[in-house]
Amino acid sequence: MNSFHFKKGYNLKIKGSANKVLLPSSSSTYAICPDDFFALTPKLVVKEGDKVKVGQTIFYNKQDERIKFASPVSGSITSILRGEKRKVLKIVITDDGKNTAIDNELPNVSKASVEDIKKSILDSGCWGFIKQRPYGIIASPDDTPKAIYISTYSNSPLNVDFDFILKKNQQEFQKGIDVLSKLTKGKVYLGVEKNFKSSYFRDLDNVEIYEVKGLYPSENLSFHIEKISPINKDSEKVWTINPEDVVNIGHLFTTGKYIAQRTVAVAGPNVKNPSYCTAKIGADVKGIIESISFDCDTSTLRFISGNVYTGNKVCREEGHVNFYHNTLTVIPEGNDYRLLGWLPFVGNKIPSASRLSLAKLLTKKTINTNLNGEERALVVTGEMEKVFPMNIYVMQLIKACLSNDIDKMEELGIYEVVPEDFGIIDFVNTSKIEAQEIIKQGIELMIKEVG
Repeated sequence: MNSFHFKKGYNLKIKGSANKVLLPSSSSTYAICPDDFFALTPKLVVKEGDKVKVGQTIFYNKQDERIKFASPVSGSITSILRGEKRKVLKIVITDDGKNTAIDNELPNVSKASVEDIKKSILDSGCWGFIKQRPYGIIASPDDTPKAIYISTYSNSPLNVDFDFILKKNQQEFQKGIDVLSKLTKGKVYLGVEKNFKSSYFRDLDNVEIYEVKGLYPSENLSFHIEKISPINKDSEKVWTINPEDVVNIGHLFTTGKYIAQRTVAVAGPNVKNPSYCTAKIGADVKGIIESISFDCDTSTLRFISGNVYTGNKVCREEGHVNFYHNTLTVIPEGNDYRLLGWLPFVGNKIPSASRLSLAKLLTKKTINTNLNGEERALVVTGEMEKVFPMNIYVMQLIKACLSNDIDKMEELGIYEVVPEDFGIIDFVNTSKIEAQEIIKQGIELMIKEVG
């Protein structure tokens, strides 16, 4: 068994990790946001007022009509929100509580051809669960990946415990693995926490287990792929999928129905009872937190779909959880100002990766959204390379993306990374640059110019 220990990185310790308690949620609306899918242009097949069933197509990828996105609930299309140039931002579905679902005719996995399995996943709306590297975009059904990667190892701030989330879905998880193993000529790799012996993930068939340990962001699959089998830029592709979405595919081939299961951990320093909540993909924040209590006025808090490094801000009243996220992070808004806040005084409780900051001694940190500075000159300090586990020149890659130098981007590893890998860079760099956004724009350029 391969075992990897990543020594580069930084663990941000925040109070309020979710207890292993599963609470119900009562979301009444669900939303699918096309921006959750990188580099995708949606084509709607519904309009406001339409009735839909669970698993009914809401929109498809304009570049490939086979890739469809389905409704997680039955009900009606309440609203279609648009932005500039009529860009579709959000499709909101109001749940009718009936859970009326489309029945899909599915082949026997052990006897079915690869094309039949792909068609079943595509027609059901489950293909959006599968992403490809390079670029971190939704995989092309025409490709055959050299491997498929899944990881149940999580060490982001307020991280989720997939052993707890999926403990009642072991059969469906195995079924999902069996389906995925038919789609690659290589192996299905599954990452687990090193030295964690009780995990049932270790007893699966048709999968190769590897162990992971280390500092954040060692949970990211980019770093695992580099260790096991780095991506060659000459048309090599690998696929990735989140653990709970393996279960959703397993559910599909077990029941014949699209089941958009999503367990969400509501966590943060101001949450009195941080817990896991049962939900569905795209559930509204208001319904998820109904069973959750807070120690302050929620108007002073920021709700983040995902973790503090890579998540996106959502509205408490009208927001919905990202298609892929298992975490709803709640932290204070940063509305306070500290005089000479950059100085490393003992009273400075702002978390920092710098060895000069005495705040590093704090075991659990209270953080907020203050930037504690503004964007400034990008200088060579070596701080980025100290926390980035991959063997690439991080600052040089960022500069190549800023200058739109495609040749340099290729040489420096743009095919091996996705924007989320640079969340830790956003946190530690003293220049306050938005590294994730820069890498995202660089990848968009590569897709446009190179394909």
